[in-house]
Amino acid sequence: MTDQWKLDGTYMEACTCETPCPCTMLNDPTEGTCTAVVAWHIDQGHFNGVSLDDLNVVVALHTPGNMADGDWNAAVYLDDQASAEQQEALGTIFGGDAGGHPAHLAEFISDVRSVAAVPLTFETNGEKGRLRIGETGQIGCADAEPVEGQNGEAPTLTNHPLAIAPGHPAVIAKTSRAHFDAHGIAFDVADRSAILSPFSYAGA
Repeated sequence: MTDQWKLDGTYMEACTCETPCPCTMLNDPTEGTCTAVVAWHIDQGHFNGVSLDDLNVVVALHTPGNMADGDWNAAVYLDDQASAEQQEALGTIFGGDAGGHPAHLAEFISDVRSVAAVPLTFETNGEKGRLRIGETGQIGCADAEPVEGQNGEAPTLTNHPLAIAPGHPAVIAKTSRAHFDAHGIAFDVADRSAILSPFSYAGA
């Protein structure tokens, strides 16, 4: 029987590349490698009858070269507010075992170094974002503000070839600070690339 699931919410990423991140266009990372935190806040979601509303998931990742070449290292963080049943559902979806777009993303990862449940804070209005991983953000954090475009409007990416949230325009932003340090994945930057976007995933 096919797993029945659907997630809708807000996606955010922050990385070591200049803004806008060249990886979104399948170009090489600014520094030759890319280290990032990518996060999802689920506004509404379910997996085989299990509600996943108002939960968060974060993946920290490092890619040794062009992201399209794969070989990513990753550490996965599940919301510690989730029950054991909810954590299992989130791990199944974001681990790629339930199909859909997360399964395509999982194909790029060669080494999952950790899966842990920790406090996660993800606040956004769709253009600004605030992420905290662990108590008071001691594992990692990111604060993002949109780049000012024409007429004061935030510029967006649309139909970019490397998209974590395909089908939605992504606001191009910059970090006031982003850092992460665990499991051999580490970075600490400011004024580098960030993206915020709605996302919608469902079982294939």
